[in-house]
Amino acid sequence: MDHTSTIARSPLLIARLKNYTASAAVVALAIGFHHLSATNRKYLDELYGSTAFSFTGEQFLTTAAVVYTVVLGLFFLTERDPGVSKSLRFWQVTAAFLRSPATMLRQKLPRDDRVAVLATLLKAFFGPLMAVALMTASMGLIANGSAIAETGAWSFGFRAVFDRHGYWFLLQLIVLIDVLIFTAGYLVELPRLGNEIKSVDPTLLGWAAALVCYTPFNAILGILLGPPGSDMPRFGDTSVHFSWNALMLALMAIYTWASVALGLKASNLTHRGIVDRGPYRLIRHPAYTCKNLAWWVGSIPIVSTAFEHSTRDGIQALASVIGWTMLYVLRAVTEEDHLRSVDGEYAAYAAKVRYRFIPGIV
Repeated sequence: MDHTSTIARSPLLIARLKNYTASAAVVALAIGFHHLSATNRKYLDELYGSTAFSFTGEQFLTTAAVVYTVVLGLFFLTERDPGVSKSLRFWQVTAAFLRSPATMLRQKLPRDDRVAVLATLLKAFFGPLMAVALMTASMGLIANGSAIAETGAWSFGFRAVFDRHGYWFLLQLIVLIDVLIFTAGYLVELPRLGNEIKSVDPTLLGWAAALVCYTPFNAILGILLGPPGSDMPRFGDTSVHFSWNALMLALMAIYTWASVALGLKASNLTHRGIVDRGPYRLIRHPAYTCKNLAWWVGSIPIVSTAFEHSTRDGIQALASVIGWTMLYVLRAVTEEDHLRSVDGEYAAYAAKVRYRFIPGIV
């Protein structure tokens, strides 16, 4: 759903149908684009559920798209004061470009058109991605929860249950909450909810820094940098093992706390108003900080083993984690540049919350 700006009206029904048709077409475009990636196909072709009831990722995404399209219809076709939706503006700009690309390239898009185009592309990319992530996290949570509930599982001992299912149940619960909030943030945009998109980062660097962190583009970065760390580091000593993994879960919980604080304003590359509650009272990028600290914890066994093999391997493993951290530093800087360019809200917030990543240090 997206906000519609008031303009001179055509008959109400026609205006509503135009907005709905444009938005439904964007949903179809988003699903089609999501299917193109071989990385996405891996999840779409996989079977989920149980022997009693199972479905593929593709079936889930198609069903979710149909349900969302129906909800869009209920919204647009009952809207009292329809204007031009962002989706409709997107198709209008696209049509104008196809008619005269040279003219469109020479001209600067009006602000409303630029925001509409970028916001629509953003939702088309992240909407299906978040929906599938929501489904996989839910299925993982159910599977691990069921395994923990089985009496026979405990015969292997507490650490075995923790390593096989307990840790993953807690991590997937944390991730599920985070993804649920971001899914709602991408799919729902209404002024009365206070999450209208005021601006979308117009820079290529800002988009590149964000998109390279997500499938399918992160696969390319993974080849160049290697994995940022293990999702569950393993240590021989049981006390050390539990302590470090408890820290991993705590960091990811704070990461999700930051998403909870954002609420329906949660989305990448957008300015939807400044949030200064929760962990945002302490630092400006709590989610990035906690995710990277979790990666550093997860990389301890990897880096340690690499140094045991050779100094060169150790330096390469360490450089991989540093590289991922620097990427998130770049994301933070480009986001701040965008937010500062829109209005004075972020400058006022930055003056109040001085530190980006670590309170009192940086």
